[in-house]
Amino acid sequence: MMNEFILGLPLYIAFALSVIVILIDSFSGKNKTITFYYTIISFVAIIASAFYITTLPLDSFTSIDKTSLITKGMISYGGYANLFDIIFALGGLLTILAGMPYLRKEFDDYKEFYTLTLFSVFGMMVIAHANHLIMIFIGIEIMSISFYVLSGFIRNKISSIEAALKYFLLGAFSTGFLLYGIAMIYGATQTMYLNDITASIQSGQANLYFLKIGFALLAVGLSFKMAIFPFHQWAADVYSGAPSIISGFMSTAGKIAAVAAFVIIGKSMLPELPQDALSDVAIKTKEYIANAQMIIALLAAVTMIFANIVALIQKNIKRMLAYSSISHAGYLLMGIVANNADGWSGIIFYSVAYTFMQIGAFVIASILEKNDNYLNIDDYSGLSKKHPMLAGAMSVIMFSLTGMPPFAGFPGKYALFVSAIDAGYTWLTVVAVIGTIISLFYYIGLILNMYFKEVGSVEIGEIRPGTATISVALSVLFVLLLGIFPGFIIDFAVKLF
Repeated sequence: MMNEFILGLPLYIAFALSVIVILIDSFSGKNKTITFYYTIISFVAIIASAFYITTLPLDSFTSIDKTSLITKGMISYGGYANLFDIIFALGGLLTILAGMPYLRKEFDDYKEFYTLTLFSVFGMMVIAHANHLIMIFIGIEIMSISFYVLSGFIRNKISSIEAALKYFLLGAFSTGFLLYGIAMIYGATQTMYLNDITASIQSGQANLYFLKIGFALLAVGLSFKMAIFPFHQWAADVYSGAPSIISGFMSTAGKIAAVAAFVIIGKSMLPELPQDALSDVAIKTKEYIANAQMIIALLAAVTMIFANIVALIQKNIKRMLAYSSISHAGYLLMGIVANNADGWSGIIFYSVAYTFMQIGAFVIASILEKNDNYLNIDDYSGLSKKHPMLAGAMSVIMFSLTGMPPFAGFPGKYALFVSAIDAGYTWLTVVAVIGTIISLFYYIGLILNMYFKEVGSVEIGEIRPGTATISVALSVLFVLLLGIFPGFIIDFAVKLF
C-alpha cells in the first residue's frame, strides 16, 4: 500500500490540490491572488513529485498482484506516465503565468480560470496513468468538461461562446465513438485492463472481428481530440474563438493528453508478435496490426499535407496557429505508426518541445492582442521596430516549429522521422518532409512580416506583459536548450519504454 501511494504521488497530489482549490476559491472572497499563487505552487509540486518518482526503481512494485492494490490495477505508476505528468504540469504552469495579465487586460480575472486549469491537468494525468479503458474515458471527460468551460470563459464575447458550443457538441459526439469502442473491445477480449487486452491478443484468444471495430472506433474518438483530418473541423473555430491563452493550452496539453491515450492504446492493442508465430490466428492478428498501422499512417499523411496547405492561406494569427497545431498532430502520429520504443520516445520529446513552442506563440499573441486588435498576420508587420524582444522570441519559436536547427523542433521531428523509417514507413517520412517544406512559407512568412515590412497600421500601445514575460522567457529558453541538448530526454524516454 505504501509503495502504491509513493509511486502514485503526482496523481494523488494533483487530485488533492484540485479539490482543495475549490475550497480556496470559495472562501477567498474577491482575493484572486491567493488562487493564482496556489495554482502555481500546485503545478510546481506535481512536477517535483513526478521527477522524484522517475528516479525510483519499479521492480519491487511490478510483481505485486493487482487485486491487492487500492486501485485494483486500473492505474499504472512510474515510467512514461510521469514524463507526461511533467509535460501537462509545465503546460498548466506556463498558461497560468500568462493567464492572469491576459485576463486582467482583456476581460476580468475570474478565479475559476485557475481552478479549471488545475482540474484539466488532473484529467490529463489520469489518462497518462490509465491501465483500464474506463480510466482513459474518465480522464478524457474530466479534461474535456474543463475545456468546454474554458473555451467559453468570456461570457460576454460571442466568439468565445460559439467556440464553447462547437467544442461541446463535437466533443460529445466523439465521446460516443469512445464508448462504443470500449464496448467492442470488451466484447472482443472480455476485459478492460490494457495489459490483459495485450495478453488476449498475443495468445490468439481475442475476437479479431470485434477488436478491429473497437480499435477503429477508439481511433476515431481520439482523432477528434487530437484534431486529426478529417475530424479536425472544430479546431480552427474553437482555437480562434476561445481566449488566446486558453487556445494555447488546449492545443498543446490537451492534444498531448490525447496522444498519451493513443500511445497507451497502441501499445496494448497493437502488440508485437513472435516472428515464428505462423498459426492462422497469428497470421490474421499480424494482418490486423499491419492494417491498423497503415490506416494511422494515412491519417497522419493527409493531416500533415492538408493542415499545412490550409495554414498558408490564413490571415488570422490564431487560425494559422490552429492549423499549425493540426499539422503537428500528424507529426506526432508518426510515433504511433512506428509502434516501437524509438517512436514513443520521439513522441515524448516532441511533446515537450511542442508544449514550449505552441504555448510560447499563443502567449506572445495574447500579449499583443488588445480589444480584438493585433489578431491578423498583417498587424505583425514591422513588429521588430516596435517590440524587438517579442519579435525575436516569436522568430525563435517559428524557426523551431518549422524544424530548423539548432531549435527544439529539429531533433523532435528527426526522432519521429527516423522511427517511422525504421518501422518501414519511409514514404510517410517523405510526406512529412514535404509538409515541413510547405510550413516554411507561413512560419518564415510571419518572420519576414515582423522584420522586413513597414510598421502595420494598427497601434498596439503600451504593453504590460507582467508574469507572461516568464512564460515567454521559459518557452524560448527551453526551445534553445532542447534543440542543443536533446539526448537527455530522448535517451531517458527510451529506457522507460
